[in-house]
This record gives sequence, C-alpha cells and structure tokens, in this order.
Amino acid sequence: MNRKLAAFIVAAAMLVAPLAGAADGTPPVNDLQALQKSVKADKKAYVSSVLRLTDAEAKKFWPIYDAYQADVDMANRSRNRALEGLIARDRPMSDLYAKQLANELIAADETEVRARRKMQNKLMRALPPRKAARYVQVEAQIRAIQLYSIAEAFPLVP
Repeated sequence: MNRKLAAFIVAAAMLVAPLAGAADGTPPVNDLQALQKSVKADKKAYVSSVLRLTDAEAKKFWPIYDAYQADVDMANRSRNRALEGLIARDRPMSDLYAKQLANELIAADETEVRARRKMQNKLMRALPPRKAARYVQVEAQIRAIQLYSIAEAFPLVP
C-alpha cells in the first residue's frame, strides 16, 4: 500500500511541478491549460517540439510512441466502458456492481502502468536518458490532465 501512495505522490508532484526548461533551450511548460490545448491540437507535434529529436532518434522513438499510445488507448477504452456503465445505470448501485466497477478501474490503471514500463524500457535503449526521461515527464503531465478531466466529468459512486 505504501508503494501505491508513493506512486500517487510522485504522479501528483509531476502534475504540479512544471517541466523545467532543458539545457537545449526547450521552454518550460508552466500553464497546464496551454499544454492541454497543444495536446488536443496535435499531440505528436507537441511531443516533437519538446523532445527535439535528431533524425536517428526520431526513427527509433516514433514506433515506440505509437505502440505506447495504442496500449494506453486500450486502457482508456476499458476505463471509459466502466465509467459509461456508471452513468447509464438507471437503478441503485449494488455492492456487487460497485466491486466490479472498482476492479475494472484498477485493471485499466494496471494495464496503463504495464504499458508505461514497457515503453520506458524501450525508450532508455533508444534515446539518450535525458530525452527519455523528458518524454516520460511530458506523458505523465498529459495523462494527469486527461485523468483530471475524467475525474471532473464522472460522478462518485453513490
């Protein structure tokens, strides 16, 4: 349980702490609303502008990125199905359904964590460690914003 709490604290700190400007002159991201707009407009272009990959790095990075996005989309679909079921429910929630909902949400989180670990392992071999770490930070910020939007939109279990 302490590991989960520590992971949550790290994730929260990554959300609150803006990305520091890199030594190569990448501007810091201080405005999360601006980040959200940039990502909605073109996430790949935003990631590319932050990472400033060489041609050789880009050739290695983008397949890893695409595979990770596909894995995260799968987790998102699972999470969305569970939450849509909560919204569409027209009768009082049973304890059994509440347990099922909790299990589905945790399973989606676990799928996402496995995808992130797989992506990070590949990134560390494909990119210089600083660029790999920068992408992990950027992706964490983007996911935090997306998860906040989900939390804001869906009601708590009654």
